[in-house]
Amino acid sequence: MPLLVEPAMSAGSIRGDGQPHLTTNDGLVLRPWREPDSAMVQEAFGCPEIQRWHVRRLDSLDEATEWTGQWQERWEAEAAASWAIVDGDDQPLGQVGLREISLDEGSAGISYWVTPKARGNNLAARSVQAMSDWAFGEIGFHRLNIHHSTANTASCRVAERTGYPHEGTLRQAIKHADGWHDWHLHGLIAADRKV
Repeated sequence: MPLLVEPAMSAGSIRGDGQPHLTTNDGLVLRPWREPDSAMVQEAFGCPEIQRWHVRRLDSLDEATEWTGQWQERWEAEAAASWAIVDGDDQPLGQVGLREISLDEGSAGISYWVTPKARGNNLAARSVQAMSDWAFGEIGFHRLNIHHSTANTASCRVAERTGYPHEGTLRQAIKHADGWHDWHLHGLIAADRKV
């Protein structure tokens, strides 16, 4: 069935020459995940605060290795992307990524988390900003969204710090371990960044 509207982004516009390393304005590096990162990922997913806002957990190093290994295939399919936020010794401190990428709509959702020992340094906000700059500036996304439980005030602060305005609240939009949560929707469109 023919489309009435041209896709906002063409196939191949994201995967290009491979997943890039991204750098924040102050030198923080975002790089693709590697298998040796699996132990850190397993430890991070064991954190009660990270578990609270996820719908899955990792119970073994094999599961963590599967988690780190999935991203290359998802990048190639232009379905999702994830970067490790790393320190000066190339050790992961957290994650930032794009989920539910739609080439037709030129949109994606943003995800992020930071390990307990790395909190308090605005790592998530700095990483979201760098990834957003790349997504809008180099790739040509039309819209990026941040969704989070209304009870997740830390995620709300990240959205606000990075210029993603609160656009509304979706009632009982996500189920966490403790039940249904309302969801804040924050969004940014490419035109917002040119103002």
